[in-house]
Amino acid sequence: MATSTLTIRIDENLKREAAEVAEYYGLDLSSVTRAFYKQMANTRRIPLTFAPEEPNAASTAAIAEGDAFLASGKEGRFANGHDLIEAAMS
Repeated sequence: MATSTLTIRIDENLKREAAEVAEYYGLDLSSVTRAFYKQMANTRRIPLTFAPEEPNAASTAAIAEGDAFLASGKEGRFANGHDLIEAAMS
C-alpha cells in the first residue's frame, strides 16, 4: 500500500478540542482522519451528522421546569409572560 501525506490548516483551538475528543477514545487525530476517509470510501457518503446538538444544562433545566409546571396540573392560556410566571410560582 502506497501512502500519501495530507496537510491541512485548522484553527489551533479547534485542533486542540478535537484532539481531546480523540484522546478520550484512545485515538490520535491522524487515526481519526484515516478512519473518516476509510468510512467515506466504504459507504460512499460523508459520515457527518448535521442533527441538532443535545440541549445544554440551562436548556435541560428549563425543559424540566416546563415539564414540572405541566405536571402540576396548572393549565390555561396566559395573556403575557408575567401571568405565566405568576401562575408557575403560585
